Amino acid sequence: MDTLLAFEQDPIWGLLLRFLLTLVVLIIIIRFIYYRYTRFRENAFSFIQMGIMIFLVCVLLKTVEIELGVALGLFAIFAILRFRSENLSPRNMVYLFTVIGVSVINSLATFYNPVRGPILINSIIILSLFLLEWIFNERRSGKRNLIEYGKTVITYDRLELLDPQRSEELLTDVSSRTFNKIERVKLRKIDLPRGVAELEIYFIL
Repeated sequence: MDTLLAFEQDPIWGLLLRFLLTLVVLIIIIRFIYYRYTRFRENAFSFIQMGIMIFLVCVLLKTVEIELGVALGLFAIFAILRFRSENLSPRNMVYLFTVIGVSVINSLATFYNPVRGPILINSIIILSLFLLEWIFNERRSGKRNLIEYGKTVITYDRLELLDPQRSEELLTDVSSRTFNKIERVKLRKIDLPRGVAELEIYFIL
């Protein structure tokens, strides 16, 4: 009886349950929703690990009674440091903010019901993401995209092919030079004095 009472009163078990819930939610969001529709393995790994670290840092900050605003400011700094050299798409920014939100909510929020409260909030987050992806994704017709994509950044010297009217020529030229089937190209910046551009290319793995 004393052992059971000690188990219920020990805060480490409540922390462990919160962590397991957070981990399950992050895996569902990133692996089964984000990765399913984007196929970006690097971002999937980064988002999950970032969520875990934010949860643990939140727990630590809670023990020293730091203000929530300061904590969120620290997480914003962490996000800037991680992605300072990469222009995130709006979708990736949404998932990044979702990961931060899930970790902060599960680590700091106090619910009236410690079981139904977290499950309800996290279920709403998961369901909203799934429905939005299903509604707005271009391939929701039932033909699931099984092709896996990678991306990298290259320096490109044929600026004349950056004309939107010559996009097909650009894809063909970049594909022939990189020996990969390039599906999409995004212009990051142009260095006119050097006559080169920095391109972010997406290719089939």
